[in-house]
Amino acid sequence: MSPIFVAIDTADLTRASAIAEAVRGHAGGLKLGLEFFAANGPAGVERIAGLGLPIFLDLKLHDIPNTVAKAIAALAPIAPAILTVHAAGGHEMLRAAKTAASPDTRVVAVTLLTSLDAGDLSDLGIERSPADQVARLAWVARDGGVDGIVCSGAEVAAARSAWPSGFFVVPGLRPPGAEIGDQKRVATPARALDDGASVLVIGRPITDAADPARAIMDIAAGLSQMPA
Repeated sequence: MSPIFVAIDTADLTRASAIAEAVRGHAGGLKLGLEFFAANGPAGVERIAGLGLPIFLDLKLHDIPNTVAKAIAALAPIAPAILTVHAAGGHEMLRAAKTAASPDTRVVAVTLLTSLDAGDLSDLGIERSPADQVARLAWVARDGGVDGIVCSGAEVAAARSAWPSGFFVVPGLRPPGAEIGDQKRVATPARALDDGASVLVIGRPITDAADPARAIMDIAAGLSQMPA
């Protein structure tokens, strides 16, 4: 199965469905985030899931343990393949999240958003480098019993080395020459996969392309040319 999950970040269900239909023969799954979920709810997720691809539900839940557990239990009918929570919620929240999730759902903890860099951390009073902050929160995630983490391509090699059995979701990926947009810590899909990513989350380079199917095929072709 392809490691590429296409990030469909739109509130428009018709557009989301069209993109999903276009890439369904080439993607390993589809990522639906807060924008889509706020507009379309569980029914919208189920409609996209009806196309037959695994769903990565990227809600980045972060609240007290009981609230997160109840929210995840309420999502059970959707049965996402991957679900995100924030590692900063702490050990108890992470344990509650994993306990509440379906055995078929991988719960992964977001470490540091790819739109943040060292300057942003400093503004928040965190005097660590992005790499050190990700390593710290990866340890919290592992100790909290979830399946893996979300981190940028810059940190995935170190995370894989420290947690060989972990599941690593890498967003903020851009093919060579693509616009970075609002991302600050980016990598190429090939580099992230070579460094140990389990899932490659790619959005705008595919969804904003004139031909999304051709765009994902081109990216996949680049991955297939990687040395074994």
